[in-house]
Amino acid sequence: MTVLLSTSEMAAADRAAMAAGVPGPVLMEAAGWQVAQAIRRRWAPSAVTVLCGPGNNGGDGFVVARLLERRGWPVRLALLGDRERLRGDAALMAARWRGPVLPMDPHCLDGRPLVVDALFGAGLQRPLEGMARQMVEEINRRRLAVVAVDLPSGVDGDTGEIRGAAVEARLTVTFFRPKPGHLLMPGRLLCGELVVGDIGIPEAVLGPIGATAFVNRPDLWRSLLPRHGALGNKYDRGHLLVAGGARMTGAARLAALAGRRAGAGLVTIAAAAEALAVYRGDSAGTIVECVDAWDRMLADRRHNAVVAGPGLGVGETARRLVLSALAAGKACVLDADALTSFAADPKTLWRAGGCPVLTPHDGEFARVFAHPGDRLERARRAAGESGAVVLLKGPDTVVAAPDGRAAIAANGPPDLATAGSGDVLAGIIGGLLAQGMAPFEAASAAVWMHGQAAAAHGAGLIAEDLIAGLPAVLAELRE
Repeated sequence: MTVLLSTSEMAAADRAAMAAGVPGPVLMEAAGWQVAQAIRRRWAPSAVTVLCGPGNNGGDGFVVARLLERRGWPVRLALLGDRERLRGDAALMAARWRGPVLPMDPHCLDGRPLVVDALFGAGLQRPLEGMARQMVEEINRRRLAVVAVDLPSGVDGDTGEIRGAAVEARLTVTFFRPKPGHLLMPGRLLCGELVVGDIGIPEAVLGPIGATAFVNRPDLWRSLLPRHGALGNKYDRGHLLVAGGARMTGAARLAALAGRRAGAGLVTIAAAAEALAVYRGDSAGTIVECVDAWDRMLADRRHNAVVAGPGLGVGETARRLVLSALAAGKACVLDADALTSFAADPKTLWRAGGCPVLTPHDGEFARVFAHPGDRLERARRAAGESGAVVLLKGPDTVVAAPDGRAAIAANGPPDLATAGSGDVLAGIIGGLLAQGMAPFEAASAAVWMHGQAAAAHGAGLIAEDLIAGLPAVLAELRE
């Protein structure tokens, strides 16, 4: 269930299933059954309006209406368009419905607290308009309970963007695999509870499709988490260098402590001479060195990973530290000031190579990349251009690799919007890189761990709480 399918990939999965001997009507009947079952598990029998569109999503709606009516639910069905214009499996399911088919009109919602949205799902190709948009806006105005079939109508299945207007669903039932639009904002907020139903598509169809987008869950990277034997020592777990700034010292200290909590055997903060006292007065287990020894530290092969950017300051010093770390072949996490320092000439950073992990929020991303489009597309294009793993931070954080793989976070709560949260994330990634984890997997794992620690803490979260919560998250992963 980690795989995400784009709308075109899901259509290919449908075609492959039919080519393998699963008839289209069987798939549609199974889809309607999954929706009807999900409704019956959550609501007692009540008056329901089923809104059917002119395509296959509407065909699913006809099945839902028939199955609910058989169970004694009072069903009212309304169709967008003419019944005679339905084609294929949708026409067949409409023929199996023996009840009346009403024309689409807001009055069909009267006296019906529950609505099944089978208007468009993932099949929408343009912004909602006309009666369809009027229905969506009226449903939202009345705050009716909505069950969306596949996707809330008006939500783009690939981007999560709203096409003109979109239904605010309480429950969304999709099939076989979720789509990016179920996880990307603002679509995620409109889906409500998401259920993925099995409609009989063989798992084998995924191979030829070659999907490269994933829900960021542990089964994506758990097998690659660092494992340490009983005979190991701290040097086997890597030595992380954190570049510390002279003014905003808290950022590097958070990153360093997070790196230690994530499992790095040793962590050193390298800072300007005037700030060393501040850093040395903090965590006793963190080594502190003068940044003047940066090149010497990089020459030591035991220093195998670097975090640069949190509180570092923008300018030529940051550029030099970053470029020298990449030239030395270190696994790097570049955040905040380290990225902004290359805003005027990002190609210098791209040419340095080394597949660093870049961790921009939207503002920092815009300073170094000019890519338009949705978050998934922007992150993928940025990774391809830069040759780096790009972690585009936000409520729907996307991690994208240069080879096209991408993972979308689903577990980050709003509490993460607090000062220092990103510094902790950079440190977790650095700690995993120091232990030998590959960049894409390290970044994806860190995002999940970060979100899980935040969710476990809940309200009142500050950055330090994320670090304190990491041991419980790591224990959960080991189990």
